Amino acid sequence: TTFTDVEDILNLLPTEFKLEQNYPNPFNPSTIISYQLPVAGNVTLKVFDVLGREVATLVDEYRNAGSYDLEFNPESSIMHPASGIYFYQLKAGDFVETKKMILLR
Repeated sequence: TTFTDVEDILNLLPTEFKLEQNYPNPFNPSTIISYQLPVAGNVTLKVFDVLGREVATLVDEYRNAGSYDLEFNPESSIMHPASGIYFYQLKAGDFVETKKMILLR
């Protein structure tokens, strides 16, 4: 891709915060979580069990505006992951969104 000016680059940046549904879902052993940030800022992406307990922190840092994909493998981040429903939550600035995912073992 060739860019001719700053406007071309800006047009590639997301225009809104967005948390995508993970895929595949249900999943085993891992899944991809995608999100978009229209502005830079501190971002957290955490996973919770069905009782609301935090079981994993996938992102907790300053991120530039852009689109991100990350792989979540419960084996590497949750002690004794069980089949069932989990929730993942993105927080960036005033934006908060939570989605449900299912681990089938």
